Amino acid sequence: MPHDTTPLPAGSMIGIVGGGQLGRMLSLAASRLGMRIHIFCPDANSPAFEVTPHKTVAAYDNEVALAAFADAVDVITYEFENVPAATAEFLAARKPLRPDANALAISQDRLAEKSFLAGKNIPVAGYRTVETPADLEAAIAALGLPAILKTTRLGYDGKGQRVLRAPEDAAAAFAALEPKPLVLEAFVPFDKEISVVVARNASGKVRSFDAAENFHTNHILHTSTVPADIPPEIEKHAAMLAKVIVVALDYVGVLGVEFFVVLGDERPSLIVNEIAPRVHNSGHWTEAVCLTDQFEQHIRAVLSWPLGDPARMADVMMQNLIGDEIFIVPGGIDGNTQLHLYGKTEARPGRKMGHVNIIRRPL
Repeated sequence: MPHDTTPLPAGSMIGIVGGGQLGRMLSLAASRLGMRIHIFCPDANSPAFEVTPHKTVAAYDNEVALAAFADAVDVITYEFENVPAATAEFLAARKPLRPDANALAISQDRLAEKSFLAGKNIPVAGYRTVETPADLEAAIAALGLPAILKTTRLGYDGKGQRVLRAPEDAAAAFAALEPKPLVLEAFVPFDKEISVVVARNASGKVRSFDAAENFHTNHILHTSTVPADIPPEIEKHAAMLAKVIVVALDYVGVLGVEFFVVLGDERPSLIVNEIAPRVHNSGHWTEAVCLTDQFEQHIRAVLSWPLGDPARMADVMMQNLIGDEIFIVPGGIDGNTQLHLYGKTEARPGRKMGHVNIIRRPL
């Protein structure tokens, strides 16, 4: 079905499902454009509630609350990919949902995602579906070890996965991971991890931000550095693959695409690790050095507006503030650093509390 390309006017109400830091930053970007924001989230202490007076505190399966939310807004988006499918479909039947429920369903299930990507000739790591211990044994025989056993849903920041290094690791990992089915992924001997944040609007226009080189600590993104230390042809190829994905999905909004860079005998190659149907942690650097950052770009797409210019004006490194780091970094901020705190009340280990963008060199 063709998308409605009629631009929504200033003063329109955008509904955002989810009230975390991404919803908060989307709301701030939309407010700059003269929009109003209504947040739907079951957690009464959600950070996004602090930046808009319009909110609904209710469970994602509360159809009465969902219907009232849909009636109050002009268009709906979401800030995380684990929105229940039934919730997405219920809302999409009432107001435009961007990105749509199909993109959400594909990206929130690792098996569906890999099948979709492979079907579009997008390179992915070898994988096998695992429903039983016998399936896991056969998958190990096919893919070899080491390999990574993952849940198909609800995994992020290293949660929901186990590395299998020897056959005797399999039984405990299979028992520990829920829900089934699982997926076994071949180990990728990558040289670097990069990501591309890409946007597509209702008219089909696609714009990509520069690739970021990502470094993780304890499976959580620690830094994203731009420019990435990769050959220009690899960056161009990554942007091309990201465009193929959003076009194939008939996607409206911002999408994060994570890649492994694998060294070859002649030149590096790319393997897609995963996609995220939302603004992305590795794109936070855009706030400091791009005329149009990823949050405004997503809002522009959702509103059926022309996409903004994603050109980068300086080299930059984004660093996440995890747990107690929030109490250390602010005192050391200088004139080249942009600080973003998320307003979360409890600094738990492993919890993203904020980030800093460190500008390194103007272009």
